[in-house]
Amino acid sequence: MEELFRAALIRRKTGRPRLGSILKLLFWLGVMTGCTMVQQRGESQAIRFEFGVIGDQQYTVEDEEKFPNLIDALNEANISFVVHVGDIEIDPRTYNINPRAFKSVPCTNETFYHRRDEFQRSKRPFIYTPGDNEWTDCHAVKHQSNDPLERLARVREIFFQGDQTLGQRTLTLIRQSDDPKYGKFRENVRWIHGDVLFVTLHMVGSNNNFGRTREMDAEYNERNGANLAWMKQAFELAKRNGNKAITILAQANPGFQNSWSESRFRRYFLNSPINRPEKRPKTGYDDFLSALEAETLAFNGPVVMVHGDSHIFRIDQPLVNSTTGRFIENFTRLETFGTPDVHWVRVIVDLNDPNVFTFKPEIVKKNLVDHSIK
Repeated sequence: MEELFRAALIRRKTGRPRLGSILKLLFWLGVMTGCTMVQQRGESQAIRFEFGVIGDQQYTVEDEEKFPNLIDALNEANISFVVHVGDIEIDPRTYNINPRAFKSVPCTNETFYHRRDEFQRSKRPFIYTPGDNEWTDCHAVKHQSNDPLERLARVREIFFQGDQTLGQRTLTLIRQSDDPKYGKFRENVRWIHGDVLFVTLHMVGSNNNFGRTREMDAEYNERNGANLAWMKQAFELAKRNGNKAITILAQANPGFQNSWSESRFRRYFLNSPINRPEKRPKTGYDDFLSALEAETLAFNGPVVMVHGDSHIFRIDQPLVNSTTGRFIENFTRLETFGTPDVHWVRVIVDLNDPNVFTFKPEIVKKNLVDHSIK
């Protein structure tokens, strides 16, 4: 190609370019462009691909020292992208017990920028959705005057600019903020890869910021409405496109078990002293779970929800049909590792597999726990 460019630029004594060289150049440009278009279509319609999931990391000094090993492991893996499902720093309430035990101060711009720089080390596209530790719980930090809403604005400003992901390679995202009605919700995004639609929802722990103050309830109501609209739009789009599956990514564990029957609840928590209150109070996740049930039942394909929050790696099917009381078979929940376990989960997507998704825990060897230490 370089020789063709040079030849086309050579001029005869008449000052005109060589016509033959130009025609050859145009031909090969057409071929190369066509190849590029085929490659891009092939990537977007990949039959099989993998991605990585992490969350609830970088809390303690040990976590922060191990996190580069986690990024290295993800960089070495043959995956298409990485998703971080939130909580990128210590819970402020835990921090208050002994601030000197932690390397990073929660809820500060300095920590936010440092985390963003760490995420940018990813060689793959890196998608992040916020957790409660980043803003919801910031009111609890002693010796600081933190407004959770101001911290939320800073999280949006620092992590969610432009239409590209974080990471050294990027993906193009569709942001909910593209709709002026939801202009502030830059963190809610979606993309399609390999005929699977991915959508993030800004749904966080600490009861989704519901039930603490009137001001926080107003924030919850606005964001909850945006989340429900964004999820509904994602399902409508997936059905219209004929996408094979949907993946929902959020930080919060929404408490699927709250809607279970008493007998199912007791079987799941067998031999546990846990007791449910006779009258369950409203939670910040009820609207989401109701909408998720309806959308999943109406979708003809697998639906996976990926979240963090409770720091327990698990794969199960906890979404119940409120009419029949039976688990909904096309729904699966994946919860990724969380501190103190600095590992990740590989999700394998195979469109030739009726279940589409396979999940594999990936233990980072450098982050293995030394169980000989008492």
